[in-house]
Amino acid sequence: MTRSSADQPKAPARRSVRTDGATAQAQLLDAAQELFYRDGVRAIGVDAVVERAGVNKMSLYRRFASKEELVAAYLDRMQDRFEGRFEASVAMHPDDPRAQLVQAFDDLVKRASAPDYRGCPFLNVSCEFGDPAHPARRAATRNKTYLLTRLTEIGAAADVANPRELAESLALLVDGIYATSQTYGPGSGPMLAAPRIARALIDAALLSKHAQENS
Repeated sequence: MTRSSADQPKAPARRSVRTDGATAQAQLLDAAQELFYRDGVRAIGVDAVVERAGVNKMSLYRRFASKEELVAAYLDRMQDRFEGRFEASVAMHPDDPRAQLVQAFDDLVKRASAPDYRGCPFLNVSCEFGDPAHPARRAATRNKTYLLTRLTEIGAAADVANPRELAESLALLVDGIYATSQTYGPGSGPMLAAPRIARALIDAALLSKHAQENS
């Protein structure tokens, strides 16, 4: 006996899922971070971000007036996370500035050896945008200024001969780790040499200070 359509079991109605503003913003930033970091800012349009976030385009434009604002928010998030990681390394040795610097390099090399690591997001956007006045380039400058300032402060606390000179040498080594992670790859000789070079630079700066004091 054939059942009439009225007798057929009805499929459950689909519930409409509403995403609140805070959740939508978090999903958009998560998607932007994943895509911008992996594939680059210029290569990714807002449609890809919206699709990855699982929200509609109107949700994006309610929170970010333009792609540029979304990029700025992404870089702000990456700056906060960079500072958090750096300060966590420093906090492991509260009374030993030399160990703080060494720890920062050990932790960076470990992070740069992760399979999904794509280098420094600020170095990446600097390569994408040629205009130094572009907001992405200004974000990169802020990141590098923060790093140089903190390396100088910690070097001064360690009482090295020339804290700024040491900081500039270590900052150059940091960018070398970023580049090496994408060229030679994690676990390579140049990558693993970085902490050893950092120790040598720090110890040389300490010895120079002691030599000046004893001359």
